[in-house]
Amino acid sequence: MTQDQWGEIRQRLLKTVGQNNFTTWIEPMVAGKVASGIATLHVPTNFFGNYVSQNFSDLILHEINAEGIEVSRLNFALQPRVANETAKPSDTPRKPVVAPTNGATSVMATAPLDPRFSFDNFVVGKPNELAHAAAKRVAEGGPVTFNPLFLYGGVGLGKTHLMHAIARELAERKPQMNVLYLSAEQFMYRFVQALRDRKMMDFKEIFRSVDVLMVDDVQFIAGKDSTQEEFFHTFNALVDQRKQIIISADRAPGEIKDLEDRVKSRLQCGLVVDLHPTDYELRLGILQSKVEGQRENYPDLEVEDGVLEFLAHRITSNVRVLEGALTRLFAFGSLVGREINMELTQDCLVDVLRDSERKISVEEIQRKVSEHYNIRLSDMIGPKRLRSYARPRQVAMYLCKLMTSRSLPEIGRRFGGRDHTTVMHGVRRIEELKTTDDQIAEDLQLLRRALES
Repeated sequence: MTQDQWGEIRQRLLKTVGQNNFTTWIEPMVAGKVASGIATLHVPTNFFGNYVSQNFSDLILHEINAEGIEVSRLNFALQPRVANETAKPSDTPRKPVVAPTNGATSVMATAPLDPRFSFDNFVVGKPNELAHAAAKRVAEGGPVTFNPLFLYGGVGLGKTHLMHAIARELAERKPQMNVLYLSAEQFMYRFVQALRDRKMMDFKEIFRSVDVLMVDDVQFIAGKDSTQEEFFHTFNALVDQRKQIIISADRAPGEIKDLEDRVKSRLQCGLVVDLHPTDYELRLGILQSKVEGQRENYPDLEVEDGVLEFLAHRITSNVRVLEGALTRLFAFGSLVGREINMELTQDCLVDVLRDSERKISVEEIQRKVSEHYNIRLSDMIGPKRLRSYARPRQVAMYLCKLMTSRSLPEIGRRFGGRDHTTVMHGVRRIEELKTTDDQIAEDLQLLRRALES
């Protein structure tokens, strides 16, 4: 097959597969010889060839035959190295190119560290104390008994803060370490870029020669098969070398939709830590810490007693909203020359307070109830009918009916796919018991208070 023929075939493939697929998967290939009905295409990596074979081979065969070349099968072979690119035996292996940050540990420049995110200004409370302790242990740079460390939780609960804090601490404690920190989106972008530029060996060298790999928001690679494949192999290579991996996501590995089972299994083999939604005490502590920080910009501005407590009660969605509300309050108070009191707070934050009205989720109720009764969440929503699981399950169903706007069928689906009649029975049973069983009545009162705080 001549290069001119391959050029015509590529133009037709471009129209069929689209620009993105063409740039990533078709353009890097080089046409080889045709013999005995087999056309050889040279590819940058075996993985690349496997992917094209699975996804585009029929289409490529059709276009080759349409060019008048009789071919029944494709053969994907690795591209031969150009002579001047082949390393001599005496060549020194190239070091991975990563940009230094803080003058010490190498951290990828595409993901700069935020100087505000350190362990010193991370406010610790019951919802995040395990995550904080695990992050501190990893940041010491010594051997740990868990790998990877997987941090997950909703928006604004401190995942990225801890990730940045770990990288900063490693830079100070272990300046000789090679630390790579980036988002999953950046990992995917660099992977696709390496494929396009035929620099997969450089990509592998960088990502597999680090001492610590940190990937933020890993849920982004879900559904992206080729990126998951490379991530899986990178993960395995680093674990085999006893290199530390730290991952963050917005949910637990098993709950990330479209993530391959083998990737989920790998992510779950270390320490998986949930950063729970903040409680009242933690929110108040964060506000008090931030007020001290604002004193540098607004030394003469006073905050009336009760304002911080009010905000900690009302704004429960996430820490970013809480911090943003406080920043707005100080700016507004300074501009109008008024003390930050309850009247100014309610006037200035009317939209934030309205949007932050307490919205309790089924998942939050399930978690609180399982913690209260000291059982696993999987047992409470699972099929087991033991009384030690069935009663907490009914309590959780009752609270879901009482405290959320979910319908009975919706609640049933969240409890292992149960029928709405099962939920109805559970709700009625708890309504009966709360008038005759003092323990149930007390449990309901404690749980409601905890969920509304």
